[in-house]
Amino acid sequence: MDFFTRQDQARRKTKWLVVYFALAVIGIVATVYLLIALIFLKPDLESLGALGFFGRLWNPALFFGVAFATLSVIFAGSLFKMAELRQGGSAVAESLGGQPLDVNSRDLEEKKVLHVVEEMAIASGIPVPQIYLLPQEPGINAFAAGYSSSDAAIGVTSGCAKFLTRDELQGVIAHEFSHILNGDMRLNLRLIGLVNGILCLALIGRILLRTRGRRNPLPLVGLGLIVVGFSGVFFGRLIKSAVSRQREFLADAAAVQFTRNPEGLAGALKKIGGLARGSQLETPRAEEASHLFFGNALKSSWFNLMSTHPPLEERIRALDPNFDGVFPAVQFERPVAEAGTPAQAYQKKRVPVPRVPAVLGAGLLDDAQSRIRPADVLLQIGSPTSGHIDYAGQLKSELPETLVAAARQPVGACAIIYGLLLSADEPARGIQLQQLSAHCHPATFQETARLYPAINSLQLQVKLPLIDLALPALRRFSADQYDEFTTNLQLLIESDRRIQLFEYMIQKIVMRHLEPHYRPIKKPVIQYYALLPLENQVVVLLSALAYTGQDSQEKITAAFACGAAQLNLSAKEVCPLPYADCDLPQIDSALNRLSEAAPQIKKDILNACAHTVASDGVIETQEAELLRAIADTLDCPIPPFLNDVATG
Repeated sequence: MDFFTRQDQARRKTKWLVVYFALAVIGIVATVYLLIALIFLKPDLESLGALGFFGRLWNPALFFGVAFATLSVIFAGSLFKMAELRQGGSAVAESLGGQPLDVNSRDLEEKKVLHVVEEMAIASGIPVPQIYLLPQEPGINAFAAGYSSSDAAIGVTSGCAKFLTRDELQGVIAHEFSHILNGDMRLNLRLIGLVNGILCLALIGRILLRTRGRRNPLPLVGLGLIVVGFSGVFFGRLIKSAVSRQREFLADAAAVQFTRNPEGLAGALKKIGGLARGSQLETPRAEEASHLFFGNALKSSWFNLMSTHPPLEERIRALDPNFDGVFPAVQFERPVAEAGTPAQAYQKKRVPVPRVPAVLGAGLLDDAQSRIRPADVLLQIGSPTSGHIDYAGQLKSELPETLVAAARQPVGACAIIYGLLLSADEPARGIQLQQLSAHCHPATFQETARLYPAINSLQLQVKLPLIDLALPALRRFSADQYDEFTTNLQLLIESDRRIQLFEYMIQKIVMRHLEPHYRPIKKPVIQYYALLPLENQVVVLLSALAYTGQDSQEKITAAFACGAAQLNLSAKEVCPLPYADCDLPQIDSALNRLSEAAPQIKKDILNACAHTVASDGVIETQEAELLRAIADTLDCPIPPFLNDVATG
């Protein structure tokens, strides 16, 4: 099952969730009406008989009034909760008592969490999620929350950071990243909102129960609403269970595929079984978010009927068929760093792997290795492997420490993005720096000048991972700082009058991931389930890619034709557009519209893009990174291209 099929599955499950919720609401409306009718209409069964009794219960005016009031309460409660969670994963983490992880912390457990999450993000080709610690939670648990990779957050309990080894933690974090990549998070947040609307009936019932007065029927109505509300929550938990349990098995399997280390994930699950607290959470908000967690955050339910997770033993045996059902005692041995080498306590012990330059690109591999099949590119989307994790760990270790440290601070992260957009041509760069000094904060300008030599020495394929590392810090701007930042981005890419496509893609990626955090924008909605309405946009994109990778009109036409042949375009003869007709405004408009396509349409488009850049049988570094950048704007993350992807 590829990335696009998993995305389609998540979308279909969202539709089923709406169906389940609608059925629950219909049942609740009918029950509330019956309750109100019995209290206020007071039919007499003995005097009216059965038919007269039920006939007396029916009152159209009362029914529509009760239905309107009940629906208003449910939908208002749901909308309120969804608005409360509009910031995505950070809102969920903070509601559960999470605190942002201090990236400058010297605590080895926190460093372990930070390094594992950063490596997973680089390996997956997505921005580093916001990382939260739940310091008051001694159980072993974790969660991923958000609407997309742009606002995702990873939460880790103190027990998870304390008791798990690095390999075990890596398995847990890989499990959570699979939820990010599979599109599960949006469904999970919608579940929270919908169930909260039903719970509001019980809250109103509590208010009515406290009213006083002689012959006052409201307390009786309140008691009935409490019963109806909590029965609705019961069915809400059943819905969460039905939606969540199978996805946990799939996330476990994806984590093993990601890490190639089933012992790590199985070890984490065994420690949950061996810990007295297990994976339970202390926070009273655990109930509403129970389906988000790695392990069962609540006490065991009756026959596991309403559990959002499969039984622990089943999950372990799926990973370790020889498991005997005995959970080992869990002990904590604090890591001790050797003098002068604190990193050894939390960095992964790995066997030697090929150096980072095993990435596809001109001058990095010989011609025999540089050939790539576009189908292999599609298989990698949303499906990183253990090789990508090794690559990410080595890339981080070989990045200049000054850049890694700067990427974790707002000023440094801002300077890194500015530095990536500075021209390699010295006179043009001088003009950019002069304009930048007049428009940005002096401290940011000084940091940009300080970091530029290190940034300029980077290989092209390191730039996108560096952006992914910097994005969490960029989310800590004030509104005024963000406005200044966006203004300066535009200034830098336009200052030399020669805006390059890769420069534009850097800006596009940064803005796509930051804009929802700072400004309430309408989230993209799938509007296109066929390619026909998008043909003009596809032609613009393929034309731009053909011009980027080729140096003659003949090769440009051949590259475009290679990509266009993968799509059944309606025009009989489709040719690349003139260079002036596929400029950056046209590309921007095309990408914005293509982002509203269904997953399978995006798959076809990216397949055509891959054939375009691979028309000569070789993907150069610039082409490979441009392809990754385009896929990112379509929310289809491609992991770094490795040599084992290229062969075969």
